[in-house]
Amino acid sequence: MMRRTTMMTLALWRLAAALVVAVWCGSGVAAAADVAAPAPCLPVPSPQQVAWQQLETYAFIHFGPNTFSDKEWGYGDAPLSAFDPSALDCDQWVRTLVAAGMRGVILTCKHHDGFCLWPSRYTDYSVRNTPYKGGKGDVVGELAAACARHGIKFGVYLSPWDRHQACYGTGLYREYYYCQLRELLTDYGEVFEVWFDGANGGDGWYGGARERREIDRRTYYDFAQAWRIVRELQPDAIIFSDGGPGCRWVGNEKGYANATNWSLLRGGEVYPGYPAYEELQSGHADGDTWTAAECNTSIRPGWFYHPAEDDAVKSVDKLTDLYYRSVGHNGTFLLNFPVNREGLIPAEDSARAVQWHQRIERELKTDLLGKGSGATFTASEERGKAYSAAMVGDGDYETYWATSDGVVSATLTIKLRRKQTLNRMVLQEYIPLGQRVKQFVVEYKTAGGWVAVDAGEETTTIGYKRILRFKEATAREWRVRIVDARACPCISTVSGYYAR
Repeated sequence: MMRRTTMMTLALWRLAAALVVAVWCGSGVAAAADVAAPAPCLPVPSPQQVAWQQLETYAFIHFGPNTFSDKEWGYGDAPLSAFDPSALDCDQWVRTLVAAGMRGVILTCKHHDGFCLWPSRYTDYSVRNTPYKGGKGDVVGELAAACARHGIKFGVYLSPWDRHQACYGTGLYREYYYCQLRELLTDYGEVFEVWFDGANGGDGWYGGARERREIDRRTYYDFAQAWRIVRELQPDAIIFSDGGPGCRWVGNEKGYANATNWSLLRGGEVYPGYPAYEELQSGHADGDTWTAAECNTSIRPGWFYHPAEDDAVKSVDKLTDLYYRSVGHNGTFLLNFPVNREGLIPAEDSARAVQWHQRIERELKTDLLGKGSGATFTASEERGKAYSAAMVGDGDYETYWATSDGVVSATLTIKLRRKQTLNRMVLQEYIPLGQRVKQFVVEYKTAGGWVAVDAGEETTTIGYKRILRFKEATAREWRVRIVDARACPCISTVSGYYAR
């Protein structure tokens, strides 16, 4: 009898412990016994899309025959003998990227010229037939191994267009392309992103034909089949193309998104060569698919290395501005590094990227509203204790302030122990439940009342991350007013900084 009683007591204790965990869990599934979590506001991202956006900054590498011929788009007829880097060092690339805060790198394994940086079994136009390492080199493999050694993610770019192959424009080329895609996705370990370029069709060498070949960009490649291959071989990889499905082009190659930036697109509407590409800078407010924006640009004017651009590396000020207008506008930042003819990231590019990263870290180092600041958070409306205003200042992305269903306007007030001067504020929505906020205002309290900060841009969407830069203001009380939202707001983070 005593043993049965003990077992029942133990079972009751375990049940009670489980209930406690459920009450305090901030996973967005069930955080309180008496209050249900907000229902998802569709569409919502996959766990892989959330993890991808949390990378925030990662690198592009453009390297190949164009590097040696001083071209951006090779015609497809460059001699293989020209590809002979004297000091190629993928560890140098990755060390630079790590020091610059990059969390991954995407390599142009094959650009439009058709040259393959790996010894592909399906073409002779590859590194296997160059002087590099006597034909024994494999730049894709060397970079993948360097990424593994230094702990960053590896991704691949495989141009759909191929100006070298004689069969381009026929059904046979599709099979060739799929075979190469399978090589890259099976031979080099885990891949975090697969990049499908939107530049397709035009003039080329095409096995000596030297002609122009046009294709139907919407149907020729049967991209749905290519995406099935990616999902089969690399199920966690994010698929980039102009319209997704994993993430989208931002509609420019300047590295920024608009201040209003929805992670949504209308499904099936955007395709390679989409004529209204400028709208991708803001996404579609009425979109039915989750397709967040990737903001890509190069640290130099060109994507490939050109000696004439040695004095044209982007300044720290420019890179900093682009960070705030990409990551700070609910996107990711893909910064390209053109590797030079030796096979190295040039010293100036490396130094500039590291200095830029150090500046961002310095500007966003001390959260003046975070733990230890003595700040208190209150809200005009709360869903329940597990979704209270305090959740925005606990440093945990998985917890969030939420209002009751149907409440789409609310105010979060932050009271400090003493006056603080701020000129940056970071706001984050809990995107596993969708993107919700349509308009917000950040204000500070003066003797004359509440005054909106001078940000110089729209304060509309938030998404995964919105970093607001504004003219410095000093106050003891600050507030974020959610003016309108698609559903009850779910705000994970509000943090404040003073960038000197």
